[in-house]
Amino acid sequence: MTQPTRIRRCHAGHLWQADGWSREGIFGIDADGTLQAVEDGPAERLGTWVLPGMPNLHSHAFQRAMAGLAERRGKVGGSSALVPGHDDQKAAIQDRTPQQDNFWSWRETMYAFAAAVGPDELKAIAAQLYVEMLKAGYTQVCEFHYLHHQPDGTPYAQPEAMSLALVEAAREAGIALTLLPVLYMRGGFDGRPLGARQRRFGHEVDAYLRLLETLRSQQDADLSVGIALHSLRAVPEDALQAVLTSGLAQDGPIHIHIAEQLGEVQDCLAIRGARPVEWLLDHADVGERWCLVHATHLNEDETARLARTGAVAGLCPTTEANLGDGLFPLASYLDAGGTLGIGSDSHISISPVEELRWLEYGQRLATRRRNIAARREGASVGETLWRAALEGGAQASGLPVGTLQPGHRADLLVLDDGSALLAAREEPALLDSLIFAGNTPLVRDVMSGGRWVVRDFRHHDEERIAQRYRETVQRLRQAPAG
Repeated sequence: MTQPTRIRRCHAGHLWQADGWSREGIFGIDADGTLQAVEDGPAERLGTWVLPGMPNLHSHAFQRAMAGLAERRGKVGGSSALVPGHDDQKAAIQDRTPQQDNFWSWRETMYAFAAAVGPDELKAIAAQLYVEMLKAGYTQVCEFHYLHHQPDGTPYAQPEAMSLALVEAAREAGIALTLLPVLYMRGGFDGRPLGARQRRFGHEVDAYLRLLETLRSQQDADLSVGIALHSLRAVPEDALQAVLTSGLAQDGPIHIHIAEQLGEVQDCLAIRGARPVEWLLDHADVGERWCLVHATHLNEDETARLARTGAVAGLCPTTEANLGDGLFPLASYLDAGGTLGIGSDSHISISPVEELRWLEYGQRLATRRRNIAARREGASVGETLWRAALEGGAQASGLPVGTLQPGHRADLLVLDDGSALLAAREEPALLDSLIFAGNTPLVRDVMSGGRWVVRDFRHHDEERIAQRYRETVQRLRQAPAG
C-alpha cells in the first residue's frame, strides 16, 4: 500500500500572495519541496512577514569577481573605447567616443578578466554569488552563460564543462537554476568573425544544439535549461531561425540581449534597416516564453508592441546605471500592460531591493516626478514593483517559482520582524518600507525548494564557500592578462 506523503505545515502571520497580503496564512510543504494546500490547524510558525523568493532573471556569474575593477577612468583622448583589432569595436558608432569610458571600454576589461576563468574558478565564483543571492532574497537565477570553451576557443574535453560548473555551484548553494547556454557566433551586425577574446564564446548552430541536448538531460526540479541568443549583432538571421525552428526550441524560456546601448541601435538601423526590437518582433514569433534583456532603447511603437507580445522585459537597473546604458521607458510600458522582471546581471549589486529601488529612482530623476511605477491613484510603488518582478521573473525562468501557491516550489523569505525599519508597519506600507526605507538587510531566513538555506542571516555553508572564493580570486588577480 502506498504511504501518504508527509506534509510539513507552516504558518505565516502575513503571507504575500499575488493579490496582496493574506493574514494568518497556513500552507503545507511536501517531501519534494513543493507547496501544498492544507486545512487550518497546528503549524510551525515561520515569522510575521513571509514573501515568495524573488527570481533573478539575468546573471553572468563570473562577473561577480570583477565587480569594482572597472571604475578607473581610461586614457582621456586615448583609445579606451576603441581597441583596434577587437571584434565589432571597429564599427563607426556615434556613442563610442574615445574620450569617454562606456559599455564598450568596460567590455575590454571584462574580456581580459574572463580569459582567466576555467571550470574550477567559475564554480567557486558562482557558488559565492549564489550564496549572496540567497541571503539577499533571490531564490532562483537565470544564468546567461557564454564562457563555453578554453580561452583560445578550443572546446574542453567535456564540452559542457563550464555549464556543469554552474549547475554544481547552484546545487552546492541551494538555489534554483535556469541555465541559458548562449549562442554567440559573430563579432558584429556585418558578420565579421569573433575577435580573439570572443573565441571561447563561439558555437556554430549544430554544436550549440548538441550542447543544449546534453544539458537538457540534466534537468530536474531545481534545474531548467533554456535558450539564449546573445544578441542580434552576434547571431545572424539564418542561425536565429535555425535555432528557433529546432525541436529544442519548442519549450522552455528564450532570452536575448537587445537594445542595451545606442551603438547597437545605430548599427542595426544601418545594416538591417530597423531598430533591434522592431527587427526581432518582425522576424520572430516573440511571445510569453521570451525575455528581452535590457531593451533599454525603445521608441513608442516598440514599447507598445513588446508589451502586447506578453514577453518579459528583463531589467537590470544597477548594471544599466553602472554601464551608462540609459533608462527603460517604464511608465509607458506599464501603461501598455507590459511584463517585466529584474536581474543583477554584472553583480555590482546583489539585491532585489536595490534593483527595484533604482528602477523607480531612475524614472524619478528623468521625469522630476515621484511614484512613477504606481499607475493609479492610491497604488503602492513597492507592491507594484515587487509583484511585477515576481511574476515576470517566474515567467522568464521556466520554473514554478515566484508565488506561494500549491504546486509551486517552496521558495520563501522570512523578514526580520525585529528590525527598526519595520517597526509600526502594517500591510499597506510593508513593501514600500522594505524597498525604500534604508539599506539594512531585512531577509532573515530563506527557504529554497523546501529546504532552509539561510537562517538568522547566515547561509548554512557560507564560510567554506567564501574561503574557496577568496583563494580563487587571489589566483585570478595574479594571473597574466588575457
